[in-house]
Amino acid sequence: MARWLRMFTVKVDEFYCKGCKLCVVNCPKNIMALSEQVNAKGQHTAYCTSPEDCIGCKSCGIVCPDAAITIEKSDEE
Repeated sequence: MARWLRMFTVKVDEFYCKGCKLCVVNCPKNIMALSEQVNAKGQHTAYCTSPEDCIGCKSCGIVCPDAAITIEKSDEE
């Protein structure tokens, strides 16, 4: 019997992310953080620290005022 796991990928568009931390404080799994590196605009951008722990709730993408975060799902066997 095949066991299906739902995997999610959090993608942050570093060009649009301004490092406001709304995704960090709203993630129920506490897996969003700000990078130590800066983007071209001099902002620390968000990233997902543990993609394997993402539950796909999309809270980070919903609260992002710049629509810089997208969540994609993929089913893997």
